[in-house]
Amino acid sequence: MANVKNSLKLLFDRPKEPLFMPKGPNNAVFQPPANFLAPEYQKRATELGNRHNTDGNETIPLKSVRAPNLTEALKLPRQAEFSLFIPNHRKMASSLIDIFMKVPQNQLQDLLSTCAFCRDKVNPQLFNYALSVSLMHRQDTRDVDIPNVMETFPSKFSDSQVFQDAREVSSVIPSTIQRPPIVIPKDFSASDMELEHRVAYFREDIGINLHHWHWHLVYPFTSATRAIVDKNRRGELFYYMHQQIVARFNCERLSNMLPRVRRFNNFTEPVAEGYFPKLDSLTAGRAWGARQAGMFWQDLNRSIDGIRITIDDVNQWRSRIEEAINLGTYVAANGQRLPLTIDILGNIMEASDLTPNRTYYGDFHNAGHLFTAYMHDPDHKYLEMFGVMGDSGTAMRDPFFYRWHALIDYIFQKFKSSAASPPYNRPQLTNPNITVASVRVNSTGIRAPNELQTFWMQSDVDFSRGLDFSERGTVLVRFTHLNHLPFTYTIVVNNSGAAKRGTVRIFMAPKNDERGLPWQLGDHRLMFIEMDRFVTPLRSGANTITRSSTDSSVTIPFERSFRDLSVRPQDQNNDAAATFNFCGCGWPQHMLVPKGTPQGAAYQVFAMVSNIDLDTIQQTGSAGQCNDASSFCGLKDQLYPDRRDMGYPFDRPPNAQFNAIEDFLQPNMALQDITIRFTDRTVQNPKNPRP
Repeated sequence: MANVKNSLKLLFDRPKEPLFMPKGPNNAVFQPPANFLAPEYQKRATELGNRHNTDGNETIPLKSVRAPNLTEALKLPRQAEFSLFIPNHRKMASSLIDIFMKVPQNQLQDLLSTCAFCRDKVNPQLFNYALSVSLMHRQDTRDVDIPNVMETFPSKFSDSQVFQDAREVSSVIPSTIQRPPIVIPKDFSASDMELEHRVAYFREDIGINLHHWHWHLVYPFTSATRAIVDKNRRGELFYYMHQQIVARFNCERLSNMLPRVRRFNNFTEPVAEGYFPKLDSLTAGRAWGARQAGMFWQDLNRSIDGIRITIDDVNQWRSRIEEAINLGTYVAANGQRLPLTIDILGNIMEASDLTPNRTYYGDFHNAGHLFTAYMHDPDHKYLEMFGVMGDSGTAMRDPFFYRWHALIDYIFQKFKSSAASPPYNRPQLTNPNITVASVRVNSTGIRAPNELQTFWMQSDVDFSRGLDFSERGTVLVRFTHLNHLPFTYTIVVNNSGAAKRGTVRIFMAPKNDERGLPWQLGDHRLMFIEMDRFVTPLRSGANTITRSSTDSSVTIPFERSFRDLSVRPQDQNNDAAATFNFCGCGWPQHMLVPKGTPQGAAYQVFAMVSNIDLDTIQQTGSAGQCNDASSFCGLKDQLYPDRRDMGYPFDRPPNAQFNAIEDFLQPNMALQDITIRFTDRTVQNPKNPRP
């Protein structure tokens, strides 16, 4: 069984190369029946297989299987780009996922052969996505290694020049010698003449874009198997994860003397932000679409993609969504009006399979991605594919992503300001007998308390699994990213009652707005980024709680964002192995702290110990090893591990008497001024391979 599972993961390797070519570090060779291959290779299957099967190669036999119905999946050409934001593409993905999910459980040889039959026939990106979702959600394959999209489609994450250099290096330097890393320039998409480029290090960070891709893998839009889509509080998590992305982006903007992002409110106004991604699609063999500044949304009429959407459609969908918020009820598919919740609103906005009335509320969130992605060719006149906003692995690179999601969040905040979500009262905020006396942060290597330090780091990742038709062996690519010194929180809590437990919630926000003025709490609450959330015992009397930044409930460590599949748990049946793939979901640890400024940006850390009686969720099983990024990703096969509304206590507007964060504080809360200082130095990641 283990050998079959290892063979399944080889189907991801070098996605455009035919099935009969060597796969993986040991150059394993599949032995498919002729009808498994693309039509152009079927007549020469034996000859081609023998040519690539040299002495010593591991061989992987495949059994003949009944040909699955690929009618829907084959509608997308192999040379096209695949997008979850395109409704027809989602149907294709759903049909392929359904094929893989319907193979009987524990019939892994049948599953391997079925997947192999499809691999060379359908679009490589469609296949990669459908196989990833299926392996993650089948009970018998949850421990199969799923490579992240950077490994299999690295062209989504780096300058196109890198791949010319990569093929040169792999051809000239044999794989037996450590090849030098190919450096991705830190500034390759624009110059400093473009103000938005000041925050390109955030938008174009590989780890951030991998998080967005992996979140949509864990929470897919569509599937014939409803349980794959219908996860606990999925709609609310869609709202909260993206709200936090916008808040974090605004923190970076203030660090770079830019105002908060301006929401895209009028769909007929010009888009001021241009974007030239400098990426090539290795699937389509052409450059990703670029956008000049000042272009407009236009009605979409792309028959090749099955897309006909007008700006009037999007305006109507928005009006109907806002009507539901104003009335506190939504229109179900049967015409009945039912109470609106944040979870249902999230499902309506995202327009996954869980949306209760797609005909009436449409495809609002996804339409915004498509209008932007096709701005350069809305009617397919120039045969152009979509731009980066059309792909969940690249969308966050585009500055317009944040303007669109600022509008999405603005609509969510309308609900949070409605009668359905009243301000928290004192009993909802306080915790009997608990007083937070102080909170302090200490950075490793810095003597002064309450100072965080950020800097640049260069790290190496291996792109070889996605370099189709090139020499074998490791091809390292070096990129520059923001990082920070690790730090610890020290929170002093007094408990005047009996011993109990409490939930510690830690947030951070800039102390002043972009004008240097103190915030009004109504705006300030939207700038608080969640840093951590955890449960701790509280004995009677004084308690000193220490917590490392590396234990954050928001983030995953660098090694899991850019994980080496060779270091996964060896026991295929333990909990750690079963959760390995889910564990790839999480905000990258290296981007936990905003950049700050060389002079030192004034921030505030907020710490709260909330009443666990109002927090606790009764889980039905074990969360396993993967519970460290639960704030953004939830827990695998579990309920969301917090009964409170996501973002509590900052998810709702405060009572009118609270004008500033200091007014909001209760005895079980504390606030601490800190400084985030950026030092313009670049260090090497100590875990980079040594020559």
